[in-house]
Amino acid sequence: MQPALRRSGWPAALALALVCGEAATEALRPRGVPAASAVAVEEHFTAAEVARARRFGRPQLVLAGLGAVVQAGLLGWLVRRPPRLPDRVGDRPLAGAALTGACLSVILAAATLPVSALMRRRALAVGLITQSWRGWALDVLKATAIGAPLAAAGAALALALMRRHGECWWIWGSVAGSAVVCGLTFAGPVVLDPLFNRFTPLADADVREDLLALAEAAGVRVGQVLQVDASRRTTAANAYVNGLGATRRVVLFDTLLDQFTRAETRLVVAHELAHVRHRDVPRSLLHLALTAPAALRAVDRLARHLDGMASAARSIPRTSPPPTAAPPPSVAALALALGLIGAALVASGNRLSRAVERRADTFALELADAPEAFTSFERRIVVANLADPDPPRWVTALLASHPPVVERIGIARAYAERRAAAR
Repeated sequence: MQPALRRSGWPAALALALVCGEAATEALRPRGVPAASAVAVEEHFTAAEVARARRFGRPQLVLAGLGAVVQAGLLGWLVRRPPRLPDRVGDRPLAGAALTGACLSVILAAATLPVSALMRRRALAVGLITQSWRGWALDVLKATAIGAPLAAAGAALALALMRRHGECWWIWGSVAGSAVVCGLTFAGPVVLDPLFNRFTPLADADVREDLLALAEAAGVRVGQVLQVDASRRTTAANAYVNGLGATRRVVLFDTLLDQFTRAETRLVVAHELAHVRHRDVPRSLLHLALTAPAALRAVDRLARHLDGMASAARSIPRTSPPPTAAPPPSVAALALALGLIGAALVASGNRLSRAVERRADTFALELADAPEAFTSFERRIVVANLADPDPPRWVTALLASHPPVVERIGIARAYAERRAAAR
């Protein structure tokens, strides 16, 4: 068994996936974005505000990591001790894979419920959460009911591709996976999102007027602009763009509209228009498509290695000559490998996201010409959301999809300096 483990080649496959991820990020990242000016955190935040944010945020980060460790440990145990399927399902491989995928989805969600509940309790204690425990439980059930069929379909599709294409299944799997993500991105805003929140046309006439004027100045067709009843769950404020083509929409939290000034909200709208103008959602999907083949190949190699280690640990004797073709990896091994490889590739995707957000900030400042309002918004939203304005560099590099707030304030300062120099 040991020679087989060495031949799995997963370290080289992982290295290739990392190189492909970084190459895709480098190819797609925006160019020519002005650098931010230096800003010290104490210029805009008191020591008490920073300390409060870190007292809340750092334990939350540890708990999130604990949840990931619990899931990985559970999958590792299931790889080593795979459950036995009922005979009538076990004789039908695709049905067995689908059942296993659905069960794994439910089990993993249940295993992390205590951690999720503890994180939620801490958020309740500081006033970030407004939703009842009953409402949260209903959301968990909805998410589980959506996740299980998707996991079942994914597991069955992976096995079908393996049976048809052997160890080259990952080529077709990356194409299918990218297509599924594009489909979910298109359908999610109109099929999945309304299951959790209520979306209505933007009611504030002043904000709508500003939006239309900004969109015209930016040369952007905005599609739908909606407000979401985020206050049902949280006091945090936010905005985002999602969807593709006919389902593309700009969404503003009702907490944003209620708590921030018109000038600040105008800047948020300008920022979201930047994402539409520069096609940032398709850009992220293209990054996924470019990274997926090497990533899924690494998943395949690592999953086979994990299954081989588990077989060796169980000391399974050979009672027949080795097969001419390697058997497909188990669903649990695939799930564990997918999580591990995905975690390794998060940093390159986040590096692209931070570059995109820097460009969106610069675009918003140039469009709205309000660096003071930009700075006040960044300060207020960090305090309201209990975010760390200046996290450790390793946290930003590995986990952050947006630049630190002190850097974003520095982008506004740099814009104000360029504006002053031009006058």
